[in-house]
Formats: sequence, structure tokens, C-alpha cells
Amino acid sequence: MYKKKKEKLFTTEILKDPALTYPSYYVLSPAMIQNEMLHSALYALHSLDFSFYEIPKSFEEIFNMFSSGTFPIYKEKYIIGYFGNKMMYLEAYGWKGLPATAEVFKLENWLVC
Repeated sequence: MYKKKKEKLFTTEILKDPALTYPSYYVLSPAMIQNEMLHSALYALHSLDFSFYEIPKSFEEIFNMFSSGTFPIYKEKYIIGYFGNKMMYLEAYGWKGLPATAEVFKLENWLVC
């Protein structure tokens, strides 16, 4: 089976002078690199500008973001996506499964817009 080639999206392509420099790039599919909602979440994360984000009042707000195609932020350090009925966090080498720990169930660890 043919695998689609992944590409690097450098944070400097989104933000000229990022406040948060690690990771300096993300390995993503071409479709994810073109996703404007992901770009805006990465911009907020790497600029540390969470002015459009707030702590959710319920988990429904988090899942509403997933269904609308936007990405909540977890612990002010991870972009979270929902793919194939799994919550995934974005790290430098792509999307990884988010472990279901007690921290995930604390609303104060989440930011939604």
C-alpha cells in the first residue's frame, strides 16, 4: 500500500519570531499542513497568545471544537485533534494517542475558543 509522504511544517513558517521554539517543526500530512484551523492553533501555542481561548465549562465545548474541525489546546503545550474516534496530541513527529490519565479529565487543563 502506498503511504502518503509527510512533510515538515516549521513554526517559523507560521510565526516569524515564536515565543515557544520547541518543537521547531511538525511532521504532518500535506492536508494537515494546509489546514488553516491547525495553523491558528499553532500560532496561538507558539506565540503564547491565548486571548481567543478560555477554559471550557464542560467537556461538550471540547467535543464541539472537534466536530467543527478546530483544535483545543491541552495544558498550554499540546494541540489536540480527534481522528478515528481517538484524541491525539501533536508533537514534532506527528500525531500521537493521548493517554487517558486523570489529568485529561480536569477541565482547567484545557483551552477552547
